[in-house]
Amino acid sequence: MENLLSFIPLDIALIAENFDRFLYGVWATLNLTFLALLLGGLLAIPMAIARAARHPVFNPMVWGYTYVLRGTPLLVQTYLIYYGLGQFEAVRQSWLWDPILSSAWWCALIAFTLNTAAYTTELLRGAIVDTPKGEVEAAIATGHSYGSRMRRIILPSAFRRAIPAYSNEVIFMLHGSVVASTITLQDILGVGRWLNGRYYLAYEGFITAALLYFLIVFAITRIFRWIERRYLRHLTRRETTIEAPETPEPTR
Repeated sequence: MENLLSFIPLDIALIAENFDRFLYGVWATLNLTFLALLLGGLLAIPMAIARAARHPVFNPMVWGYTYVLRGTPLLVQTYLIYYGLGQFEAVRQSWLWDPILSSAWWCALIAFTLNTAAYTTELLRGAIVDTPKGEVEAAIATGHSYGSRMRRIILPSAFRRAIPAYSNEVIFMLHGSVVASTITLQDILGVGRWLNGRYYLAYEGFITAALLYFLIVFAITRIFRWIERRYLRHLTRRETTIEAPETPEPTR
């Protein structure tokens, strides 16, 4: 066994010795990522409805919000919240400073939530706009009000059809969460950077972090494939086999 480990260009023993730190990093990454996705999704629903309905007041405001958040890097947004807000005396003297804005975790959560809300808003807006006209007309014909058909017909249909695209947003948000390691948080990448810096390693921490991200993404894709099979089964094409008629045997 020792001879086998000697051929591996990684210090496996050192990684195993500090693997509990990587497990904590996995918990921190998943906690931050999925909480941001949850809060961002809740913010995105009303904004997507306002965009799809072309509300004269809220539509331009939401468009500006999504344009700015999608047009700037997540790293810059996180730095502006974590480092930038502390430059203002009014912010440091406010009641939000001590419990929230002075904490790296809360600043990362705010930045991630605002970022994913912008992308999810446009994703849902497209799904709402692309709702089949037949479903909307049927809802109108049966006497549904705008709020009723949005709640009972359009949104459920849009949510189902947005599942494949939203799976990509979940993965992108997971990958984007590495930004948290730049503001002192010990997520997966943060632990990998700590390991390399502590023991003067070249790539052990980064490779371990990459493998953990790979396993998480693999689990996410499998979960979303199950969700797609469950809720998008009616949209899959069913192959029908048409049997060819039997040819009569030639008679002499």
